[in-house]
Amino acid sequence: MERRMTSAAKTLLFGTAGVPDSSPQASSLSAIGHLRQMGLDCLEVEFVRGVKMGSDAAAKIREKATAQDIRLSVHAPYYINLNSPEPGKRLQSHEYLLRSARMALLCGAECVVFHAGYYGTSTPEAAQAAVGKEIREVLSVLKSERNPVSLRIETMGKRSQFGSLDEVLTICQEVEALEPCLDFSHIYAREGKANSYLDFHRIFRKVEKRLGRARLENMHIHVSGVDYNQKGELKHLNLAESDFRYDEWVEALKDFGVAGRVICESPDRETDAKMLKGLYWSHRLKG
Repeated sequence: MERRMTSAAKTLLFGTAGVPDSSPQASSLSAIGHLRQMGLDCLEVEFVRGVKMGSDAAAKIREKATAQDIRLSVHAPYYINLNSPEPGKRLQSHEYLLRSARMALLCGAECVVFHAGYYGTSTPEAAQAAVGKEIREVLSVLKSERNPVSLRIETMGKRSQFGSLDEVLTICQEVEALEPCLDFSHIYAREGKANSYLDFHRIFRKVEKRLGRARLENMHIHVSGVDYNQKGELKHLNLAESDFRYDEWVEALKDFGVAGRVICESPDRETDAKMLKGLYWSHRLKG
């Protein structure tokens, strides 16, 4: 099997989705220093219940993240549904994305991760077209504002949600400037597969073939253990308590030369993130 070794300059950073439970205070500002003390590299600031951060707080986060060399991203509110049959809900979804991107710029985050929405009564093909149209409108506004923050559409874990791996790759091909966020627990839960070294290698090869090598060297990845049923994802689990083959996953990341950042969403996310970083560098040092 083909193996691509990553260079020393292109590597993976590891961090958490939101403030770690072990952080001294339950704030993104506190989390930045705490993650650096733990030897972690990045933080996904969670706006999932709404964009409630003020500009003063964002400026402090930006300053501290720069000083501590912690890379930031944000996650937009969960309420987005770009395929809603109701125009008002689609416009509100635009606003959630725009507010997230504007605040991301203020706090120094590089990208906004988001869930695109649900199929509802639409066919997958109609949902693809509708979601693409709405995203183009949001990106047009961001371009007019000269906001360089990128949008990253996430692979989703429930079969009722728009966002299979193929749908995400297709829409990133079709919509200029749109980037993917690969959530491997979601990919696994949605289909009940993609849980071996060969499966992971095939996913990375598919990304490279359809989006290009440069995208694989600037990835935004989510990972955790996952509990699921025939409808897809039920809840996140700690990696050691799940059947996700994270050691093979890390080996595939290393062998394929994937670079960017890995955001851990396990319940004990800082412990799993630190474990994954150690495992990744163990594989790197073995060559």
